[in-house]
Amino acid sequence: MNSNLPPVSDSPLASSTAKSTNVHVPTPKFFMPVFLTIIIATLIYIGFQVSADLAHVPPLSLYSVILLSTALFIALGFEFVNGFHDTANAVATVIYTNALPAPVAVMWAGFCNFLGVMVASGAVAYGIIALLPVELIMNVGSGAGFAMVFALLIAAILWNLGTWFLGIPASSSHTLIGSILGVGIMNHFLNASTGATSGIDMDQVIKVGKALLFSPLIGFAFAAIVFLLVKTIFKRQLELFQPPEGNKPPPPLIRAILIFTCTGVSFAHGSNDGQKGMGLIMLILIGLVPLAYSLNKSLDANHLQSFEKLSSQTAAVLNVNQNELSDEKARAVLTKYIQTKEQTPEVVPALASMTEHLGTRVANYGDLKAVPEAAVSEIRNDMYLSTTTFKRLDKAEALPKMDKDQAKTVKEYRSNLDSFLQYIPNWVKVAVALALGLGTMVGWKRIVVTVGERIGKNHMTYGQGMSAELVAMSTIAAADGLGMPVSTTHVLNSAVAGTMVANRSGLNFATVKTILSAWIFTLPATICLSGGLYWLFLQFVS
Repeated sequence: MNSNLPPVSDSPLASSTAKSTNVHVPTPKFFMPVFLTIIIATLIYIGFQVSADLAHVPPLSLYSVILLSTALFIALGFEFVNGFHDTANAVATVIYTNALPAPVAVMWAGFCNFLGVMVASGAVAYGIIALLPVELIMNVGSGAGFAMVFALLIAAILWNLGTWFLGIPASSSHTLIGSILGVGIMNHFLNASTGATSGIDMDQVIKVGKALLFSPLIGFAFAAIVFLLVKTIFKRQLELFQPPEGNKPPPPLIRAILIFTCTGVSFAHGSNDGQKGMGLIMLILIGLVPLAYSLNKSLDANHLQSFEKLSSQTAAVLNVNQNELSDEKARAVLTKYIQTKEQTPEVVPALASMTEHLGTRVANYGDLKAVPEAAVSEIRNDMYLSTTTFKRLDKAEALPKMDKDQAKTVKEYRSNLDSFLQYIPNWVKVAVALALGLGTMVGWKRIVVTVGERIGKNHMTYGQGMSAELVAMSTIAAADGLGMPVSTTHVLNSAVAGTMVANRSGLNFATVKTILSAWIFTLPATICLSGGLYWLFLQFVS
């Protein structure tokens, strides 16, 4: 847990004789044995679960095993780096207000991150995946698909490690999204002449961009307001608005609130950021072992029967002209619509035909485990085409007019359709949760020192820490509930800065300038890095 961070003697606080040393409390001796035990136990659990998943599929070649292991290692490496890069922000306030000893704070935050990942819905995971080019998602098992996954993950890890080494709290969310956009842009340039590219889904980019842009502004403004309210409500408790004396903890009530909000931020970070790794791991699994992971095999026969009934009803609602297309024709029409976004009279009938046929094909097998290997990827891709087309037509208000009951039927069908595709196996959640939680416990100090000592000119007070954490926890939790990716780093750093301004403590503009520069350059830097890596990797697989 200790880093080689140089002494912060250049901090504006270095001259204070009562400066807190909480951040430098040594790691307990029991940490490393427990750390290694947890890793070994989790690896054994994952091994058993993966073996069970693969027991009913043809044996993988040595090449596939090596590729799968490498891809999973890199994906989990991203989450590990994300843990000590982003989650350090959550513990900065409790450490610098002495609410918890530093080792206890980071271990507790790691555990809360673990729990947050385990209860995540998966909505954010598939929202991130939707940024990728449709043709690469549908052919993720191809050489281009693997080049995509490796390029975006390696680019994200390199940028995160670079900013962490410099102690700059940049956003892992921005980093990953920039990497995804870089792959999409390069894929568009390379295939634009053939027309076989969907380009960038700008609607999804704008949605994600708004979440990432407005969340720090919300954090700054609301933290300042909350701090002023706290200052009004507790105006007689002056110690809340003074820097801590040495390692003296805050009053019991404030300490409880600080610990509670740290818990909430860590939990919300796990449930939001952890899903990004889950989505990428699912792409890897679908590409390498489609028979085991392309479709949600936990769905029972009743679910399949319900799906067939809803498919037939939805197809009747859509196909007002009673035009029926073959699967090949419908597939071509929907693929072209997604790539070009140009709606033709054939699009809705093609969607209706695909909907009708999907229900029949799935129900005929009776059990998803009985679907042959050759049909699994085709069914998954047809489902993905359908759900993406529904979203596009819905947004364009181009679906046929429906009454209340018909709209309800279509909504149920779309939800049912997503249940086949948008699922996360428990062992994937455990693996991501472990990587994120353990990462939190390992490299936290560089970022914590920046947030705790270098954003403001004066030491963080108890009231500032409580206000910043409360707003950050609420903002991230709300975004998670809406399925929108936000940056824990941006939200919390902005909230800390908001309390500094509200308290007239002054901002350390040299540090703020550095942080803002990293925020501004993260997207273009990762876009260029991942795009370049994607092009490079394609030279080896094409």
